[in-house]
Amino acid sequence: MDRVTIKIPKKLYEQIKELIKDTGFSSVTDFIVYVLRDIVASGKLREETGIPKEEIEAIRKRLKMLGYLD
Repeated sequence: MDRVTIKIPKKLYEQIKELIKDTGFSSVTDFIVYVLRDIVASGKLREETGIPKEEIEAIRKRLKMLGYLD
């Protein structure tokens, strides 16, 4: 599987690292991929989340460019 690099704030990285201690996740990357796949698979990123339609479309476009969506 091809991979790309995604940059997140270091503080967020450290918070996730702390959050996943003693869980089944072996890395922050594994956790982030799990969360993104869950969101994409659930299809719950809809208007009822309070996120404007334009922002949802921008998120979908970014996920597609990153290879998470076909």
